[in-house]
Amino acid sequence: MLNRFFYIVEISLRTTTGSPRSHLPLSATNHRSSSVNNTWETDGVTFFIIQGLANLGEKKIILFVILLLGYIIILAGNCMIIFVTLTDPKLTSPMYFFLSNLSFVDIVYTTTTIPNMLSGFLTHMKTISIPGCFLQMYFFIHLAVTGRAILTVMAYDRYVAICNPLRYTAVMTRHVRLLLVAGAWGFGAFCTILPCSMAWHRSYCGLNVVRHSWCDPSSVRLLACGDTSVDNIVSISFGLVALLSTGVLILTSYILIGVNISKMGVNQRLKAFATCAAHLTVVSISYGSASFVYISYRVGNFSPEVRIIVSVLYAALTPFLNPIIYSLRNRELRESIWRILSRLRSTAVLPRKDVNSQS
Repeated sequence: MLNRFFYIVEISLRTTTGSPRSHLPLSATNHRSSSVNNTWETDGVTFFIIQGLANLGEKKIILFVILLLGYIIILAGNCMIIFVTLTDPKLTSPMYFFLSNLSFVDIVYTTTTIPNMLSGFLTHMKTISIPGCFLQMYFFIHLAVTGRAILTVMAYDRYVAICNPLRYTAVMTRHVRLLLVAGAWGFGAFCTILPCSMAWHRSYCGLNVVRHSWCDPSSVRLLACGDTSVDNIVSISFGLVALLSTGVLILTSYILIGVNISKMGVNQRLKAFATCAAHLTVVSISYGSASFVYISYRVGNFSPEVRIIVSVLYAALTPFLNPIIYSLRNRELRESIWRILSRLRSTAVLPRKDVNSQS
């Protein structure tokens, strides 16, 4: 009965104010205690309500169209890269093996959030079950960390290719490549399991409204009963480990690459720069956008809607740009894509010619 009461209160607040919690006192928003005005009890909720961008009104349709087109491009571009790297015998370099794994991570990473966000734009109220919420949270964090770990592996691959070209094939064997990718996935799990399991074992009470477009850990944590300071410390600690360890390793790889490039001739420098330009561009965009999101959440008087839009764009930006950047920067990949497209176009035209010749 208590859950149903909160559900009715949520509906009435949404219909009268457009924002379910904009006029609630801070104590009722954070739910740090199990009692507010001696009327609230610790009764676990059975679902969460994803607030999303409820206050945008008709502008939601514009964002829906933009996000849908972006998601289609993300799926098409990354699926094309996976297909090309698996079928083209000319793309056997370890770099393309890591690139196809990165594309797979980007596809699953965006699929954990964007379809739910798109459905939320079309419904008056978006709900998600408790297990579904924490599964979404786990995979979102896990895949985000795994993506950066694979970027780190690719930086190491570029270091070996440029600084030890004669030993490249001996170092980057199939066994080593599989171990590096497995290590990236394992590192993502290591940085995700403890924070998500702590959030899962928390009790949640009161208004079950997640002020985000998905089950963002910090937004869900605000709905927990009791003190969550330990959860905050653990979450921040593992987040710093994930970002700083991968960032330092990537930076170290490129410092060593830069030192070796400085000793080369002009032609060798241009060739070496061309081999790592796409990866360096992707890394710069990924970590630059992550820094911008971090700053926007802690500096300035941004509205919750602006912060949510920034988070959505950040989550979709790198998976959207990865296939475009690698296609434009990598000549072999670009030529392989054109060969595949030409082959598909020719197979579509040939049956028409046969029909015309028979008539």
